Amino acid sequence: MSDKFLPLAAMEKILKQGGAERVSDKAKVALKNAVEEIANEIAVKSIQLAVHAGRKTVKAVDIKLAVKE
Repeated sequence: MSDKFLPLAAMEKILKQGGAERVSDKAKVALKNAVEEIANEIAVKSIQLAVHAGRKTVKAVDIKLAVKE
């Protein structure tokens, strides 16, 4: 995956919104890697659902169904 897929600043913002006062660089990278891995799994499932439905276009409903699985 690309190193610039999700910015580390966004990871820090998420952690601070969750209540963290301070966030280490390693924590930002760990969250970034976890979020990217989960997003990739959802994307793959969503694509499979769209193809199964006979579409080339991934729709929001595909994402929602993939998350429920």
